[in-house]
Amino acid sequence: MAKTHRISFLWHKFLLGLICSILLQSALLSYAQADSISLISDEETEDFLAKQLKPIFNAAGIPFNRNNIYIVNDNSLNAFVSDGNNMFVNTGTIMRADDENEIVGVLAHETGHIMGGHILRQKLKLQDMQQVSLASLLAAGAAAAATGRADAAMAIMMGTQSSVLNAMMAYQVEEERSADESAIKLLSATKQSPIGMRNFMKKIEHQNRLSGVSENPYFRTHPVTSERIAFLNYAAQNSPFPQSKRPSEEFLRIKAKLSAFLEEPNKVLQKYPLSDKSVAARYAQSIVFFRMLKLNQSLKLINELISEEPDNPYFHELKGQIFMETGKIKPARAEYQKALALLPNSALFQINLAHAVLEDNPTQAELKQTAALLNKSLVQKPDTYGWLLLARAYGGLNDLANSNYASAEYSLRIGAYDITKKQANQALKSSPSPQLRLKIDDLLNRLEELSPSKNRKL
Repeated sequence: MAKTHRISFLWHKFLLGLICSILLQSALLSYAQADSISLISDEETEDFLAKQLKPIFNAAGIPFNRNNIYIVNDNSLNAFVSDGNNMFVNTGTIMRADDENEIVGVLAHETGHIMGGHILRQKLKLQDMQQVSLASLLAAGAAAAATGRADAAMAIMMGTQSSVLNAMMAYQVEEERSADESAIKLLSATKQSPIGMRNFMKKIEHQNRLSGVSENPYFRTHPVTSERIAFLNYAAQNSPFPQSKRPSEEFLRIKAKLSAFLEEPNKVLQKYPLSDKSVAARYAQSIVFFRMLKLNQSLKLINELISEEPDNPYFHELKGQIFMETGKIKPARAEYQKALALLPNSALFQINLAHAVLEDNPTQAELKQTAALLNKSLVQKPDTYGWLLLARAYGGLNDLANSNYASAEYSLRIGAYDITKKQANQALKSSPSPQLRLKIDDLLNRLEELSPSKNRKL
C-alpha cells in the first residue's frame, strides 16, 4: 500500500511538472523572440532598413512606422515580426547579406506573415495546442490513477502530444509557403527581383548543412529549404526585373560598422585590412581601434572621414561616442550637437546629446532645454534609458513630481514593479499638474496589468 501511494505521489508530481512545462514552452514559442532578445540601437542601420521596408509595407497596404524597426544582436540568419507590425532583423542577416536585394527579400517574406495574419493565427493555434495537451494529460492522469501504472498514462500522453506537434509543424510549414508567395508578389509590386531572396535561402541551406540541421520536413517548422529554393528559382527566372545589383555604398558602410562593433577586432582587421582605403574599411578600422583603446589611430581615421564628408551625421556621432566613452565630455557634447543638427529628428541623437549635457554640469536653463529634448525624443520613440535621463533632468530642476514619474516609467520598463508603484505614489504626493496626473494614472493602470499578482489569477 505504501508503495502504491509513493507511485501515485510521484506520478502526480510528474504530471504537474509536465503541465507547467507544456504551458511554459507554448508561451515561450509565442513570446521568446519578442521579449527575450538583445536589441541594439543604431540610427544609421535603422534608417537603411526603413528605406528598404517602406516600399514593401506600402505595397502590402500596411501602415509604416519608422520606429517599429528593431535590430537584434544575434549572428544567426533570421528576422521576424510581432504584434503591432514590429519588424526585427538579426545583425547576422545584415552582415552576411551580399546586397540590398537579399535584405529586401527577407523583409518581404516577413511582411507576408503580417499580410497573412499569421501572428494572431499562431496564437490561436497555440491556445488549441494547450487545450489538447491539457486534455491528454488529464486523461493520462486518470489512467494512472485507475491502473496505478505510469506506462499506460505515458502511452496516452505521448500519442496525443505527437499528434499535436505534427499538426503545429504542418501549420507552420503552410504559413512559410504562404509568406514566400506573398513576398514574390510584393517584390513584383516594387519592381524587384526575387533573386536576392533565393540567394539568401541558399545561405540558410548552407548554414543548416554546416550545423547538421536535419532537412526532414516532418521535424522542421519551415518547409524544406531546397523546396523553397526551387520555388524562388522559378520566380526569379520569370521575373522581368533586374537580377543583379551592386551593393550600395550605404549598405557596405553599415555592414562594416556592425562587423567592427560586434566581431573580434582581429577578424575585423582581416576583413578590412589597413591597406583597404575605402570609406567602409576606414569606418570599420576607426571603430576597431576605438574598441582596442588605440584612440589616436581611431580619431585620425574618423577625422579623415569627417573632412571628406563634413555633413555625415553618423561620423560625428561616432566621434562623439569615442569622446564620451573615454571621459571627454565637452568634445563629446560638441560632436553630438553637430550630429543632431544634421539629423534633428533622430531620437537616438537627442538622447546622446542629453546624456552629454547632463554629464557636463548643466545650468538650470540647459536642464530645461534637456528635459524638453528628452520629452520630444520619448514621444517619438520611447526608450528605457531616455526615461532615466529625464528623471535626472527634472531632479536637477527640483521638479519632484515629474522626476518621480519619469523614474517610475524607467522602473516599469526594467520590471521593478514594486519600485514603480512607490515612485508613482511619490509623484502623486508632489502636487502634479492635471496633465501629469493623467499620465501617472495611466502608468498605474499599466502597472496593474503587468502585476504578477494579477497574472496569477489567470
